[in-house]
This record gives sequence, structure tokens and C-alpha cells, in this order.
Amino acid sequence: MNSQPALFRMLVLGATVLATTCVLAQEPKAPPPDNTKVNQRDRDSSQATADQQKENANDKTLVRQIRQALVKDKALSTYAHNVKVISQGGQVTLKGPVRSQEEKRAVEAKAEQIAGEQNVTSQLEVAPPKQ
Repeated sequence: MNSQPALFRMLVLGATVLATTCVLAQEPKAPPPDNTKVNQRDRDSSQATADQQKENANDKTLVRQIRQALVKDKALSTYAHNVKVISQGGQVTLKGPVRSQEEKRAVEAKAEQIAGEQNVTSQLEVAPPKQ
């Protein structure tokens, strides 16, 4: 008689494992990230990339001030805190993903306040929502 409760527990455990496996197998998989377009864009020599930034004091100061303003704003996402800020001869380029249009505008506004509206080029992109 003692074997019946043990058998029952094993059947319940087996059914639970089977059900869990079926549920996990049905979950849609997210497509793999594809940065091909971004990588092709950044290979173009006319596009600003971080390695092209000059080491002059003005450009370094602009980048530092913009980066500090972004990181200081705790309302921004980690994405926004990590956008690329590139300055070449006082011309600032912003690149990378942000979480929303509002966040994109906030990042651009901070850069424009520091570098001047006419000196900022935005290549920011709104990332797809988290899944």
C-alpha cells in the first residue's frame, strides 16, 4: 500500500515536467539582433564614429559635458545614458538607441543646450519595446 502514494507523486511530477516542457516549447523566440544596417552605415568614412574624434580640448570638453548631463538625468534609461557622443570641430553627433521618442528629444535637447542647436546632428533611434 505504501507504493501507491509514491507512484502517485511520481505521476504528478512527471505530468508537471511534461506540461512545463510543452509551455516552454510554445513560447515564441525573439529574432536575433541584426545590426547589419548600422554596421554598414558606420563603415562609411563620411559617418562620424568615436575613433574619428579629435583630441582637442574643445571637443573633449563638449563630449564630457554632454555625457555628464545625460548620466545625471536619472529619468533616462540605460540606453540613453550610453548613447555615443562624438564631437568633431565642435559639431556633435549623437548615435545609438533610446527607449522612446520623448527620451530621444530629451537627449537631443541636452546636447543642444550645451553645444548649440545648430551644432548637433542626431542619429538616435528608438529601440523596439522590451519583450
